[in-house]
Amino acid sequence: MLKNKENRIMKVVIYVVCIFLAALSILPFWIMIVNATRSTTEIQQHAISLIPSSYMMNNIKILLGKSFNPAVGFMNSIIISVGATGLALYFSSLTAYAQVAYNWRLRNVFFSFIMVVMMIPAQVTMIGFYQMVYKIHMTNRLSMLILPAIASPTMVFFMRQYLQPTLSMEIVQSARIDGAKEFMIFNRIVLPIMKPAIATQAIFSFVASWNNLFTPLVLLTDQKKYTMPIMVSLLKGDIYKTEYGSIYMGLTLTVLPLFIVYFLLSKYIIAGVALGGVKG
Repeated sequence: MLKNKENRIMKVVIYVVCIFLAALSILPFWIMIVNATRSTTEIQQHAISLIPSSYMMNNIKILLGKSFNPAVGFMNSIIISVGATGLALYFSSLTAYAQVAYNWRLRNVFFSFIMVVMMIPAQVTMIGFYQMVYKIHMTNRLSMLILPAIASPTMVFFMRQYLQPTLSMEIVQSARIDGAKEFMIFNRIVLPIMKPAIATQAIFSFVASWNNLFTPLVLLTDQKKYTMPIMVSLLKGDIYKTEYGSIYMGLTLTVLPLFIVYFLLSKYIIAGVALGGVKG
């Protein structure tokens, strides 16, 4: 009887802590959404409010009244993020599969090289990258923000670590005996096994690509190619008055796709965690 009571108390404590942490996580996003409905004066007088105001349409008008088009920036960000995420996921998974499924002489050396590249910040290589892009006349091209995602050392490392205990080489060998080609084995057998890892990395890659400000700011000078982060950063540069309401509206529109991607892929992550718990 006493043990049952202790278990109930423990469950209540766990639920209370989980609810508190969930509320703590949601609170910043809710404040951002609420500020998107408030005027600049209201935000300056009372920085934090949990009650929406009535200035949402006015903030949208201010946002749409700028020299750039937020809809164009939104589409550019979607194209870059989806393209970069797709390329990074496929080629990183393919590289990780080659690292796990094949025994070749320089395999360990290649993996060590990947680890070294992981340690180099992207900002260090930006000058050389910009010079190369400028010489081949590819500035102001969205493709130059997508194609470099093919080489993603961090994702290769994560995929390799996931595949090593998960991939059964007996399945691969059986498929080869049945006459399946290597790309068919990878696309039909390996990729479905990697769904939880792919979903996890898809979220991280999409968020990183969507929020990337530094690289597009260096490569893009044409307003028609601007991404949402660039446009939101330009909202802070008004000469006479900073419209904080429109800035929060731009931030809300910027964050919205990230929520959608997370909710679409979260079930695969949960399934992967549950599968790992069963295996353990």
